[in-house]
Amino acid sequence: QQQQQQQDDSNTTAGATAGVGAVDMDELWIEALTPDFQGQLELVEQVATSGLHVYAHNVETVERLTPRVRDRRATYAQSMRVLEHAKHVAPHVLTKTSLMLGLGETNDEIQQTLRDLRQANVDVVTFGQYLQPTKRHLPVQEYVTPEQFDEWKRIAEQDYGFAYSASGPMVRSSYRAGEFFLKNLLLKQQQQQQQRRRRDE
Repeated sequence: QQQQQQQDDSNTTAGATAGVGAVDMDELWIEALTPDFQGQLELVEQVATSGLHVYAHNVETVERLTPRVRDRRATYAQSMRVLEHAKHVAPHVLTKTSLMLGLGETNDEIQQTLRDLRQANVDVVTFGQYLQPTKRHLPVQEYVTPEQFDEWKRIAEQDYGFAYSASGPMVRSSYRAGEFFLKNLLLKQQQQQQQRRRRDE
C-alpha cells in the first residue's frame, strides 16, 4: 500500500509538472493544490519549482483536531514542513493554505495556527465554514457568523502579516477572490527581483 501511495504521489507530481510545461506562463495563473506527499520533500520541491504561481496545501484545522479531522497519515507538523519547504525552494512562489472553522476549535488555537503558518512563511490563508459531508463525518460544532469571518480576515492580514486572506462561510481552498491582488503582488516581486539583479550586475 505504501509503495502504491508513493507511485500515486509521483504520478501526481509528474502530471502537475507536465501540465505547467505545456502552457504560456505569461498568460496563465497556475495554482496547484497539493497533498503532503507523505513528507517526501523532494516531491514538494519538484512541484514548487515547476513554474507555479501559487503552491497550495491545506492544513484544514488546528493542531489538536488534526487527528480527528484528517487522514491519520497526515499530521499538522508535516503540513507545516511541506509549506515551509515549498517557500524555501521557491521563494518567488506564493504559498497558500486553508482552515475550516466550526469544528470546535478555540480562538487561541486559531491564532496559534496563524503564528505557525507565518513561521513557515505562508503568504495566503483562507477561512471557510466546515459543513458535515455525511453522517459518518464529524458534526458541525458552530456556525461562524459573517462578522467573525471578517474579523479573522482582519487578524490574519493586519495582526499576523499575511499578504492576503479570504474569509467567509462559503470560502473554499480554491476561492479565487483576491486573484487580481495576488497577481499584482507577484508582478511587484518579480520587478523587485529584476531591479536587484540589475544592481548586482
